[in-house]
Amino acid sequence: MNMIAIILAGGLGTRISNETTKKPKPLILINGKPIISYIISHYRKYHINKFIIAGGYKFKKLSQYFDKMKDDNLFFDKKTSNKIEDQTYNKFLKSSKKNKFFIKVVNTGLKTQTGGRIMKLKNILKEQNQFFLTYGDGISNVNIKKIYNQFQKTKYIAQVTAVKSPPRFGEIKFSKKNNSVEKFSEKPSRDASWINGGFFVLKNKMLEFLQKDENFEKDVLPRIVKRKGLSFYKHAGYWQCMDTPRDKDKLEKDIKNGKIKF
Repeated sequence: MNMIAIILAGGLGTRISNETTKKPKPLILINGKPIISYIISHYRKYHINKFIIAGGYKFKKLSQYFDKMKDDNLFFDKKTSNKIEDQTYNKFLKSSKKNKFFIKVVNTGLKTQTGGRIMKLKNILKEQNQFFLTYGDGISNVNIKKIYNQFQKTKYIAQVTAVKSPPRFGEIKFSKKNNSVEKFSEKPSRDASWINGGFFVLKNKMLEFLQKDENFEKDVLPRIVKRKGLSFYKHAGYWQCMDTPRDKDKLEKDIKNGKIKF
């Protein structure tokens, strides 16, 4: 799987503002490690080693964190433009290090919406046939190889990982005929069963559905659904986001208790 993983990491994190006044949400510590480091580690288990972080709010803090990271396997592109810096990337490609990985933080704007952040990465993504995408505030033990393999067997242009959770997230309604999504509604008012858990697999063609600075979940995904272009992978295992201090406490307890392992 020679693919890039995009991590959306530009939001303000207002519901956990006690933690985000001085740092972006993805740098909030979970048992001493930033939550984004758990996400990157999980992808690296499946040999995904190229990461583009779509920063916004306090993006310089994200860049500084990776720049100061003491890991000889890391190749970090210090420039925050929407182009990959050739010198660093070429060193990464030529390196014979077994556990090498490449990270670039892109400044996609302070108030840019999630769809707009992806659109600002077009210069990078247009060179990719497929890519992974997830949020910088959610941890899961979803099998990346399985979600990738399932997607390769379909003709859809996008695949979302569906997880079970309380009804404060985007609800997914499945087709009874095939593996497609019939409806995608962000933050439904009634009880939801299966919801958007991130960990997307996307084809380059989905970039055609990005029209402006808009919400990926409310605007772009429903547009793809109308074209019968969104499929799903059901993950019944561990998944937990970090929207509130209560979520943070739960994540810390779950990791300490071995409910999810890294």
